[in-house]
Amino acid sequence: MTFAGVDPLLILIAGLALDALFGDTPAIFRYVSHPVVIAGRAIAFFDRKLNREARGEASRRERGIVTVIALVGGAAVLGAVVERVCRGSLPGAAVEAILIAVLIAQRSLYEHVAAVAMALNTRGLAGGREAVRHIVGRDPMSLDANGIARAAIESLAENFSDGGVAPVFWYLLLGLPGLFAYKMANTLDSMIGHRTPQYRSFGWAAARLDDILNTVPAPLSGLLLTAGAAFAKTCQPGHALMIMLRDGHKHHSPNAGWPESAMAGALGLALAGPRRYPEGLVADPWLGDGTARALTSDIIRALQLYRLACLTEGGLLVGAWLALHVTLPF
Repeated sequence: MTFAGVDPLLILIAGLALDALFGDTPAIFRYVSHPVVIAGRAIAFFDRKLNREARGEASRRERGIVTVIALVGGAAVLGAVVERVCRGSLPGAAVEAILIAVLIAQRSLYEHVAAVAMALNTRGLAGGREAVRHIVGRDPMSLDANGIARAAIESLAENFSDGGVAPVFWYLLLGLPGLFAYKMANTLDSMIGHRTPQYRSFGWAAARLDDILNTVPAPLSGLLLTAGAAFAKTCQPGHALMIMLRDGHKHHSPNAGWPESAMAGALGLALAGPRRYPEGLVADPWLGDGTARALTSDIIRALQLYRLACLTEGGLLVGAWLALHVTLPF
């Protein structure tokens, strides 16, 4: 996959830079639908048509598999078409960079988690619960201030993998078809990949596919957080690596434990543990050996670590591009 005069790796770096500078560009999406919103509407359509209570569990699982194949396959085909249209021109490369910025959205995650810290500081427990409701699936009314801070930090770590590292990984591997397919799969998992009676069977394939697609990016995200911790005065990179290797596999999700345990080790916290979701209590063990009484100041430290991990990711991509394209004069 090469573009006339524009390397895909350089397009990816440009996309990440655009996201860092402008974020989700809400001014644009007041007038047109965000791609993830469009994906959500398609998922909701299949959900309404195929996931009916009158059907048996086996039938609903089969229809869930059909949904995943149709939507993820369709997203990959759309990505291939867009890539083909963009290929070979500078304006096309610019369009691709914008699409990357829209679909990766690392800045948006930062802003949502920072809003939780701001709400806790300015509006107390009620404000923190309202803010954290937008980024976690658990019951916010069951959380005290420490629980809200932990939830925000856990969401930051997990979504660094899901929303940042994994899209970059699949774009590097398969270009726009890989990025489009991954975002559709991840959106499917967030909407129907639950263990509730409604989605236990219909969402089975979505949850399994998301697990598979994050098998490599999740440990990579933990390593990037560990590397970022080396540049933060208040973090412990060696402890982050040790806790990730020790506790990364303990989470009920096969992938979320890697970045969360790295974050816990770097900050000296205990994350995860028992949590209450709409489908019931998840009795996970604690990740890390620090305190579970996370504070607003810990959210701020986690955000600093997240910024450094994102910069490390970008620096590695720039370094890779330089290594491939710059010849040293000796």
